[in-house]
Formats: sequence, structure tokens, C-alpha cells
Amino acid sequence: MVDAPQIEDKSGEPKDELAGSEAPLLEHLIELRKRLIYSAATLVVLMVVAFIFAGNIYDFLLQPYLRAVPNAQLISTAPQEQFFTYMNVALFTAIFLGFPMIATQLYMFVAPGLYKHERKAFLPYLVATPVLFFLGGCLVYFAVLPMALHFFASMQTDNIKLLVSVSEYLGFAMTLILAFGVCFQLPVVLTLLAQIDLVGVETLKAGRKYAIVGILIFAAIITPPDPISQIGLAIPMYLLYELSIISVRLVERRRAAALAKQEAELMK
Repeated sequence: MVDAPQIEDKSGEPKDELAGSEAPLLEHLIELRKRLIYSAATLVVLMVVAFIFAGNIYDFLLQPYLRAVPNAQLISTAPQEQFFTYMNVALFTAIFLGFPMIATQLYMFVAPGLYKHERKAFLPYLVATPVLFFLGGCLVYFAVLPMALHFFASMQTDNIKLLVSVSEYLGFAMTLILAFGVCFQLPVVLTLLAQIDLVGVETLKAGRKYAIVGILIFAAIITPPDPISQIGLAIPMYLLYELSIISVRLVERRRAAALAKQEAELMK
């Protein structure tokens, strides 16, 4: 790994860039509490606003079902079901829209413990995280969810009709969207691990067969028990794994170039 940059004090002696920045445990806990409060406040505000527009958001989330099953209707099986459905929609919307803010608060918590060049290297991942989360949600909304619903609807018979409750459908849709959004963070996680030299290209390439098995098991656990959802998550995750290998290779090349430059400067 590249050595931490050094700066000189007034006496000309080298001094670590982080010297004097170490905070006691209490200060870390106070900082963590502040970041958690900001994240929770963001979620609460977004949830209140989302509840006002819960009906519109509900109609938006219903579109994949209507595209897959034309003229379909959802049912409500309890007097309070519609209210709690809107509450769940508001919470889901708050988490989905608040994800960038939560990621930012996480970065602001760990940033003081990073060197300057490490903070700069971390910023692209701060941008990539919400983008990948959004792409995962879009994949569910426009592809996986309609295919899964069409598959289920095709299993109807003259004696068995598909009558889906409001809460069951939205729970199914929101679980898939959040699951795909989180799983799409795989390239970010692996590349960050490569930054701290915990994984490498050769390790990832050698672990392909184990990764495939792990991805299939993980997809079966995190998604509802239907083959469409599981395959719909497993295939993109494997493609993201291959993308991670490319990203980690770039990290290793940059590290090798930095080491070569440092060695050349020492030779002068």
C-alpha cells in the first residue's frame, strides 16, 4: 500500500498528516450520535412529505402490476389496511430518497479518520452509491417486477383467481426494490476493500465459482420465493461482480503507478 503522506512541522521534522486529529472514544460517540440524528431527521421529514403524496406514489408503484395483469384489481382485507399501506409507502419512499443523505452522513463520520488523498479517493464512491441504488430500483420496476407478476398471473385457472391484497403487493414490490438497490452496491464494496488491500484481482478471479454459488444462495434468501425474482437478482449481481473485477484492476494499476513514482523519487 502507498505510505501515508508526511508533512513537516516548523522544526523540519516529518509529521503524520493525522497527528493531533485522534479523538477520544466519547468524541467519536458524540459524532456518531450527530450523524444518526441527521439521518433520522431526514427520514422523518421525507416520510411526512411522502405520506401527503402516498396516494400518488401508490399509483406509481401499482403500474408494473397493471402492465403485467391488465384490468386487475387489488383488494383490502382489513379496515386499517389502506392506512398502514400508505404508512409503509411513505417509509419506503423516505428510505429510497434519503439513501444519498444517509450515505453522505456515513462518509462525514469516517472522513476525519482518512488522509486527504483517501478522502478524495472516497468521493467517487459517494456518488456511485446512490446511482447504483437507483439503477437497482429501476431494474425491478421496469423489468423484474412485471415479469414476476406476469408469471404469477399466468398460473390462474378457471377455479383459481389471483386476488392480491394491497399490502401484499406493495410489500412484494418494495422488498424487491430495496433488495436490488442494496445488492447493487457490490462494486462499491469490493472496490473499497481493494483500496485498503483486502481483496485483489487474482482473488476475485479465482473466487468466481464460489461467487456464483454465493450469489445464487444470497438471491434465494433476500428475494421472495419465486424463480423470476431470484434469477432477476442473481444475473445482475454476477455482472456487477465482473464489473468489480475491472474496478479493482484499475485500483491496483493506480497503486502500482503511485509506488513506481515514489520509488523513482527516492532514487533521485
